[in-house]
Amino acid sequence: MRDTPSGLPAWLLDPGSLTQRLRCACAGTFRVRVLGQGWTRPSRDEAAALRLRGSVWAWTREVQLLCDEHPWVFARTLIPPQTLRGRGRRLTALGTKPLGAVLFADPRAQRGPVEITRIVAGQSLHQRAFAGFAESPQVIWGRRSVFRIDHDPLLVLELFLPTIPVSST
Repeated sequence: MRDTPSGLPAWLLDPGSLTQRLRCACAGTFRVRVLGQGWTRPSRDEAAALRLRGSVWAWTREVQLLCDEHPWVFARTLIPPQTLRGRGRRLTALGTKPLGAVLFADPRAQRGPVEITRIVAGQSLHQRAFAGFAESPQVIWGRRSVFRIDHDPLLVLELFLPTIPVSST
């Protein structure tokens, strides 16, 4: 993380709810823009993080977290079928509700270790995060965690876009 922009490690390493922190940092209107959701095959790396076989499908949701219509974060969530049974079923019907608000309000949801990632131009996640943008930086930083609801996993990836205020706490 030695080449991360000043102030960004505070976002990357924050153990609390990113949704709550973004709401506090946004002096205007915070909202979620759903870019897409549905069944997809996880990448090899995503499947490994979730301990899935390569042929398994996952419910995938991609969103932007915006402040005053400026995208601050691109988020991608993958939820295996077994997690969508029981209480996890509600995760396919979030609409514009932030996933973080649901996870951090659930005392039985557990978060695994946070992995920091560096995404460079040309990688699939970089292309997805900047789809529709006129310009994009060469490098962006993000993090991912495996959460568990009743012991069943879901993977949450959050990429911090250049418009996020790195001096906010």
